[in-house]
Amino acid sequence: MAGTPRFLTLADVAEVLNTSSAQVYALVRRGELPAIKIGGRGQWRVESAQLEEFIQRMYAETKTFVDQHPYEDAESRSDADAGGSPRSG
Repeated sequence: MAGTPRFLTLADVAEVLNTSSAQVYALVRRGELPAIKIGGRGQWRVESAQLEEFIQRMYAETKTFVDQHPYEDAESRSDADAGGSPRSG
């Protein structure tokens, strides 16, 4: 990661994740995304390596979720709800 700073602001992390700074702050405060608080004003910083680990963990959790909750499109669900008979209409 040549060129990537070691520490990122919450705004930087929000940009990487394409979400809001408030959402990133919530992730940090819940302990889901490790961060450090620095300076007298308590500015939060997330280490780039921690962000990458978080992203990989989210991929793994999403894969587990998808595996446990197979996707069924609306047509498949409608056929199953109707006992497998063709839809009228």
